[in-house]
Amino acid sequence: MKHQTKVFFTGIIIFLVGIQNLTSQEENLIDAEYIKTVVLKSATSNSFAPIFRVGEAFSLSFDDIEADEKDYYYEIVHVDYNWQKSSIADNEYLVGFSKDRIRNYENSFNTLQFFTHYQVSFPNEKTQIIQSGNYILKVLNDYDEVVLIRRFVLVNPKAEVGVTVQRTRSIDQINTHQNVQFVVNYQNFNINNPSEEIKIAILQNNNWANAKTNLKPQYIRANQLVYKYDKETNFLAGNEYLNFDTKIIRNTSLNIRNVYLGDDIFYTHLFVDEERSSKPYTYYPDVNGNFVIRNLEGENASLDADYSWVHFYLKPTNLSQNKEVFVYGGFNNWQFSDVNKMKYNATTGLYELPILLKQGFYNYRYATIDSDKKINEVEIDGSFFQTENEYSVIVYWSKIGGRFDEVIGYGTVISDMLKQ
Repeated sequence: MKHQTKVFFTGIIIFLVGIQNLTSQEENLIDAEYIKTVVLKSATSNSFAPIFRVGEAFSLSFDDIEADEKDYYYEIVHVDYNWQKSSIADNEYLVGFSKDRIRNYENSFNTLQFFTHYQVSFPNEKTQIIQSGNYILKVLNDYDEVVLIRRFVLVNPKAEVGVTVQRTRSIDQINTHQNVQFVVNYQNFNINNPSEEIKIAILQNNNWANAKTNLKPQYIRANQLVYKYDKETNFLAGNEYLNFDTKIIRNTSLNIRNVYLGDDIFYTHLFVDEERSSKPYTYYPDVNGNFVIRNLEGENASLDADYSWVHFYLKPTNLSQNKEVFVYGGFNNWQFSDVNKMKYNATTGLYELPILLKQGFYNYRYATIDSDKKINEVEIDGSFFQTENEYSVIVYWSKIGGRFDEVIGYGTVISDMLKQ
């Protein structure tokens, strides 16, 4: 008999429903517990960044592991630079409807874990977004309850953005940080007051949690803005992401200790990870925290890639037990909740956690949260200036007298091969 996981939740949905009006900058990005494998991506490139040109095709997909073919609806909300709901009407940023039912869904095929796979593409016959800017994409159920939220950005390129990354010159951060510098070149339109009209966001690995914002240009030249800060644009470099691959779900592979079938679902046990903060930096390729769904034994990974309970293990050495420990990455939208919080096992002396994940290649890291709710993403894995990261610079234009924030430029850079 195939295995169907039923997940019930209470507190999380109350919190989700409470943020539908998006009055807070910190809208909740934690998915309902039965929603898995959320992917928001371009249809025309391999980029993981949810940053697209106006008119570019992109899609949202997700699985419902309750597998009962629910009706879901998407809703697109235009927001400002600070991710608060903007004041413009729907017909000013899109043609058609901001909300509609997701019509494309199919049940899983030949999997032990039942699920219903949903997918919606943009632009579509009901919704065409015509304005650049920041957007919130929500998915709601029949009761108008939010089950997932994702951010995305649409760019109308009017400016060119040249980005560089280097080892910081700040002596106290020289071994742990990277410095991002960039210039914005614009032609054929006039910016009257660049210091007030131009806004910037710098992202590391497409993660908004540690974005650098509210930066003013240091130098204003003819049709050029220069940002060459020393400390203000420094980022903790972190460490390369750990990884595992379940593309053949029955097999062990690099970083997978053993796999077995029990209770009609697979259990994947990873090797024990150790704290890396006191170890030398070692390079190995990753996908900067993201994940790729794949099944080498199937034809359509969206439908025939199965789920398994992936067990994570961390051996603490210098870690205080007064802190909470989390596993995080793109697979859970870089969020911290009970779903990805580890538990200390006094018998084994390890932090342990099972997470239900679809077959594929995954990146992950560890983070701690102390009693003051302060997140530390480098205490366990360390931070090394040599780490390969992707940086993105988004340029916003808030015209004097304007009613919304346009996105007029976007540039990226990879911090590979930084010199000693």
